[in-house]
Amino acid sequence: MAQNTTDSGEKARRRCREIMTAVVRTASPGDPLNLVSAMMRDGDMGSVPIVDGEKLIGIITDRDIVVRAVADGKTPDTPVSEVMTTEIFSVRPDAFVFEAIRLMGDRQIRRVPVVDEDGRLAGIIAMADIALETEDQREIAETLEDISSGEAFWSKS
Repeated sequence: MAQNTTDSGEKARRRCREIMTAVVRTASPGDPLNLVSAMMRDGDMGSVPIVDGEKLIGIITDRDIVVRAVADGKTPDTPVSEVMTTEIFSVRPDAFVFEAIRLMGDRQIRRVPVVDEDGRLAGIIAMADIALETEDQREIAETLEDISSGEAFWSKS
């Protein structure tokens, strides 16, 4: 029993840099939607961070492409900068993993970019990364359900 408590305590103190995916495929703001869409398809990704040099300036999701591009009649050669999400919610590499989980719940997002103090993309954390690092699969499943349903995650008691 004491071993379990120790393991749980150690997991609670894990840092984002320890579980993030450090090698992240990115796109540039001028890249066309069809190129980024193919990148998502080929990499089995639901989002692609948009960087200017090394600095994270946005993120484009499959939902952005459907809602802001296809639904509005944008062409496949439209630059991703026209439809990307620019309000970015991120964590620092040294932040605790629970901060990334809280951010995902609060903001109803499934992926959190990890950026350094200069705004450079260091990695990304997805719900799957967190699920691999926790023993409480029920908590992760509930978090995912809440994010998917749009319910207020942290207002639950």
